[in-house]
Amino acid sequence: MEKREVWSSRITFILAAIGSAVGLGNAWRFPGLAAKYGGGAFLLTYGIAMFILGIPMLSMEIAIGRKTRQGAPGAFRSINKKAEFVGWAATTNAFAIQIYYAVVFAWVIAMAVFSFKFAGMVGNPKAASSLFGEITKTSWTIQGAGIPLVMAICLAVAWILIYACIRRGTVSVGKVVKYTGLTLPLIFLIIMAVKGISMPGGTNGLLKLFIPDFSVISDNGLWSNLIIDAIGQVFYSLSIMMAIMFAYGSYLKEEANVAKDATIIALADFGVSVLSGIVMFTTMYGVGMTINDMSASGIATAFIIFPQAIANLTSTGWVNALFGMIFYLCLASLAVDSAFSIVEGVSTAVADRFKINRRKTTKRICIISALFSIIFITNSGLAWLDILDNWTNQYNMIIIGALECIVVGWVFKPGKVLSEINRNTVSYKIPSWWFIGSIKFIAPIALILFCIWNLYSLFAGGGVYGADSGYPLWANVVAGWAVTFLVFSSGFIAKKVVRKRYEMVIVDENIDWKEDVINS
Repeated sequence: MEKREVWSSRITFILAAIGSAVGLGNAWRFPGLAAKYGGGAFLLTYGIAMFILGIPMLSMEIAIGRKTRQGAPGAFRSINKKAEFVGWAATTNAFAIQIYYAVVFAWVIAMAVFSFKFAGMVGNPKAASSLFGEITKTSWTIQGAGIPLVMAICLAVAWILIYACIRRGTVSVGKVVKYTGLTLPLIFLIIMAVKGISMPGGTNGLLKLFIPDFSVISDNGLWSNLIIDAIGQVFYSLSIMMAIMFAYGSYLKEEANVAKDATIIALADFGVSVLSGIVMFTTMYGVGMTINDMSASGIATAFIIFPQAIANLTSTGWVNALFGMIFYLCLASLAVDSAFSIVEGVSTAVADRFKINRRKTTKRICIISALFSIIFITNSGLAWLDILDNWTNQYNMIIIGALECIVVGWVFKPGKVLSEINRNTVSYKIPSWWFIGSIKFIAPIALILFCIWNLYSLFAGGGVYGADSGYPLWANVVAGWAVTFLVFSSGFIAKKVVRKRYEMVIVDENIDWKEDVINS
């Protein structure tokens, strides 16, 4: 076995974890959901969910990773050998996500490259909203399998960048996150926020984002939807339930302060979400649009709706083009860290569980994933991506999260994990009432209800997804049900099939989890 790497410093780990957590979900999904629920009402609910559920679950995954020195499958086996399948489910689901996330990264790269076209679209929002379709040649319908040359090049660039960032493990990741972890996204977001606030009407957008208006919720009976979407956004944006934080935690030094670091990561993630909301709301209101013009779909918001705002930004073409380039470069800097962190979580899980060199594992996973990604740059790619995204995030990830909480909260002793979280800290500790109450009761109940609600919506709506257009049953079976079956049977496959060629590493199932006397 290779000697395990460790993060070179505390700040490197924090930036890497922030880079993983702060991704496209913060930049486009958060503003879209905030608009759906009237702005401030969603922001308040999201903040409460981050505090009650986000910080405890993030701390849990990091602490278990550090204690076991394993990726997700080995970490769960260390807790209980029958729970290993939960780690494999998280890893396999992350593998599916990384395949299409790289395509979204490629779309962002393409829009950044062609942002100069906004110069010729002054006052023509219709042309601006069509730019994405012209470049990608993709649609919400399953028809055609052509591959545009531009997108093939952008996809290749995306995967080369992803591999380059993680090819040397924590060493190369540490160098990259110094710039992309928080610095570049913050610079881009602050520039755009200042521009948005300074525009006529920009302050109206600011007020809409920060002042809660619950009339939109009560008038439309959206209370349950609001809570479910806020919780879902917390889990989605923190990179938990995806095997990532187990991997990142496994490279932590023993003296790391998990409680404090996890809180910093969660607060940074929340802060970037708010800043992204400021950019979207002030810019949209600054050009005469409102939250009614925004979409809860992140893809629609970033690639179709926001370009309309860019076209109406000023009467000077080059200024609009520059703003468009800054916007998509900001998305690219957010996307790259999240993309390579998903690959890192998967490769760590596989390399740790089997006697395989981690660098070779990373290269093979990138090549295999890149080949699968080609499906999503075809003319039908957007439709396939929409189906797979719904299943991996709205169903699989939520079930995995519930299983994680059940294993830690009921099969294992959450107090032992809490002791690991609070080790090395004196001034700031996560209290037992907060952590155990969340992991044992609130989180699993919320996740199970979330899953039931999503399944109800799926069947009640007849399987209708994105853009209000239904996809064929066979497409849902291939990209939905089949992938879900593979995700939750992957533990069995890993044991029964893969070990015929690779020897599974013996995992220490008797790790000394010390449970201190916990003061709540």
